[in-house]
Amino acid sequence: MALDCTSLTKLTLVLCVAAACGFPPVSGCSGAYERAISDFCMTKFTLDMEALDQSLWCSWSDTFQPYEELTNCTFFMALKMHCFWPNRLIDELFIRLHWDYFHDCALTGRLLRDPPIRILGPFIGVPVLVTLLMTALVVWSGKCC
Repeated sequence: MALDCTSLTKLTLVLCVAAACGFPPVSGCSGAYERAISDFCMTKFTLDMEALDQSLWCSWSDTFQPYEELTNCTFFMALKMHCFWPNRLIDELFIRLHWDYFHDCALTGRLLRDPPIRILGPFIGVPVLVTLLMTALVVWSGKCC
C-alpha cells in the first residue's frame, strides 16, 4: 500500500506533534534554568572562590572541590528541570568562569614537551641509519647483478 501525499503530510504532522510532546523543549530551559544556575550554583561557587586566597586560584588541589560542586550542581539542575546537559548555556558559563577566575594561571605541567635528547636521539637516529643502510643496499645490489 503506497502512501499518497496527504497521508504522508498527516503522518509527518502526527510524528512532529508526538515528538514535541514527548521530549522536553530545549528553549524552555533557558530562562528558569539560567536563573537556577545563577542563583544556586554560581552563587555558591563565587562564595567558595572568594573564601580562597586569590593566589590559590591556580592550584587545582584547592579549586577542585568548588569546581566539581559547580559541575555537579549544573548537572543536577538540568536533570531536575528536564534540560539537556551539557548545553550551550553551560559551555558559555564555564568559558566565562575560566576567563574570570583562571585566565592568569600558567600552563606549567600541562604543556607537552619534547623528551630529553638521550631518549629522543635513538628515535631519530635509528630510522635515519636504517634508511641510509637500505638505500646503500639497493644501490649495491643493483651494481652487482
